[in-house]
Amino acid sequence: MSLGLPRELWLVQVGIFLNALGWGAVLPFEIIYLHDGRGFSLGAAGLIVGTVTGVAVIAAPLTGPLIDRFGSRAAVVGGGLALGLGYAGLAFAHTQETAFAAAVVAGAGNGALLPAQSTLLAALAPPALRHRATAVSRVCTNAGFGLGGALGGVVASYGLSGLMALFLLNAATYIAYVMVLVVVVREEPRPEPLAGGYRRVLGDVPFVRLAATNAVLIAVGWGISSWILPLYARNEIGVDSKLVGLLLLANAVTVVAVQVPIAKLSEGRRRVVMMALGGAIFAAAYLLVLAAGNLGGAGYAALAVAAIAIGVGECFHTAVLMPLVAELAPPSLRGRYMATMGLSWWTGLALGPILGTQLLKVSTALTFGACAAAAGAAALSMLALEPRLPAAVRMTLVPETGSG
Repeated sequence: MSLGLPRELWLVQVGIFLNALGWGAVLPFEIIYLHDGRGFSLGAAGLIVGTVTGVAVIAAPLTGPLIDRFGSRAAVVGGGLALGLGYAGLAFAHTQETAFAAAVVAGAGNGALLPAQSTLLAALAPPALRHRATAVSRVCTNAGFGLGGALGGVVASYGLSGLMALFLLNAATYIAYVMVLVVVVREEPRPEPLAGGYRRVLGDVPFVRLAATNAVLIAVGWGISSWILPLYARNEIGVDSKLVGLLLLANAVTVVAVQVPIAKLSEGRRRVVMMALGGAIFAAAYLLVLAAGNLGGAGYAALAVAAIAIGVGECFHTAVLMPLVAELAPPSLRGRYMATMGLSWWTGLALGPILGTQLLKVSTALTFGACAAAAGAAALSMLALEPRLPAAVRMTLVPETGSG
């Protein structure tokens, strides 16, 4: 099923899958490689890995003007090359100084890639098909990440040489992606520059509110579920590590299975309602997580249902978010809008584990009760946002008949 997407866009999706495959293979073993393989202290290993995310937070907004000036394809190429060089550098890092330098390069690429890639997808997809393009990219990301994790475990079993191979594999996927973009994807036409830059972005109050609400949903739906939920399952409920891994797999498989159908479901429907449903599903899932501690032998089943529900909530949220951003943004400022939304993603991902670990030290009920409350409040915020959005962007467009 082509879903009506152009050939160039499908080639970009293949690149997204390859990137996710490499990243999924290396991610669980980054600290293991630096600590066990290279002999760095655990604290240093954590700081090196954290540098990749920290630099990404800084690089994301800096990328916006570059996208608007040089085009999204050029920005994706730059981000991909930086990631390739950074991870290749980490593969051969024998000193902490070298590893930190490579992490800075990789972090800069990481911060650039998300907004540039989102802008590129919006440029390549007709407006009525942007939600489908976003859905396919999410499927490719989750499928690649899941397969990469399985591949990484096999390769890492070969010791230091295997761990180095994972970093080089990840670097190679980025370089391959760059080659595809350079050879087969056309450079998109750029509109006339618009004065104001980020002042205009920050002056768009509905968009700023959307970005802030998105950060809350990312913190709860992605940050907490990826780091805090497994920690809770392992330490508080006593779930075996292998079963903890299956919770993450269930989430990823759910996204692969339902993202495209939910994207098609969104056609002709109010975008804020779709995102609010995502927040409401997150809230219900975390109430179920909280109840799991009192369900005895059924606790793991409750966690599994919650992990699946969170995956469904993710799909409702992401099916409409980036297409909405693309339509809110003036064409000449789309890079800055996407970069601002990318910053909200990185902020949410950082806040989830930081705040979650602190709350978990105090109380399980406080942790997941706060998650449910935050998700519910974000859902209400989305609904309240609709009257402030331009009427033309409130609904997901319906593709013409014959588009898949």
